[in-house]
Amino acid sequence: MAAYLRTGLLVAGCFLSFSASAFEVAQEFSAEAVQTVPGHPSMNVKMFISKNAVRTESMMNGNMVIEIVYPNDKRRVLLNQHRKTYIEQKAEKNSSAKSKKLSSSPCSGILNAMCKKLGKEKINGRNATKWEMTVQRNGRSFKSLHWLDKKHHMPLREQFPDGTVSTMTMSGKEKINGRNTEKWNIKATRSNAQSIESQQWYDPKLKMVIREILPGGYVRELRNIKVAKQNKSLFKVPSDYKKESKYGMMPPEQMTQQKMNPGRVR
Repeated sequence: MAAYLRTGLLVAGCFLSFSASAFEVAQEFSAEAVQTVPGHPSMNVKMFISKNAVRTESMMNGNMVIEIVYPNDKRRVLLNQHRKTYIEQKAEKNSSAKSKKLSSSPCSGILNAMCKKLGKEKINGRNATKWEMTVQRNGRSFKSLHWLDKKHHMPLREQFPDGTVSTMTMSGKEKINGRNTEKWNIKATRSNAQSIESQQWYDPKLKMVIREILPGGYVRELRNIKVAKQNKSLFKVPSDYKKESKYGMMPPEQMTQQKMNPGRVR
């Protein structure tokens, strides 16, 4: 549950890798999140994004699944239209994500992590802030280095304890699904020299990634983006719905499967 609450975009599991742990929306909008995998039917989810909540609508086994996520409250609600009931789930509090001032730090939202700012550097011609992260796991400390883009707070370069190095490089600007975007190439190289590459298209006005291509032809994107203030009623539980204390709507594994879980860009 903690993973989808970190929304960073394609929100509620539909935000293509998008913001940091602190939920921030530059503009309210609606869109269709589409996930495609070669050889499989595409997954389509309708999304409605407001300043404080995200609503998703998708079909599962012939039934409409409606989910409302409140990232800042670390809470989500699942609605059952047929039964007029809902269930509510809350995530455990994460002390490392209490302050919005940490949103520019790579430690933001990561449990048992401490970050130390080391200075400023140029990475591929872009201004970056260099950080050292120390994470405690099973009584051991693991250190990594992170260079965050000063403008977008994206990780331009990261060096992990296992020797893996990840880099992000902007290759140009493109128009995707009617939106002006920056195209970014991401390459992760392991200590054995094996590497994987992916691409992301970042929308500067929405301040999020709206398209992503991963190895194997796996694609996630936002289509039919319509920027507009969203109706507040979309993010409220109808007054005639009754609360259920258990999973009365569907098994937990099905609720997980119905999500599209895009990656994350800081």
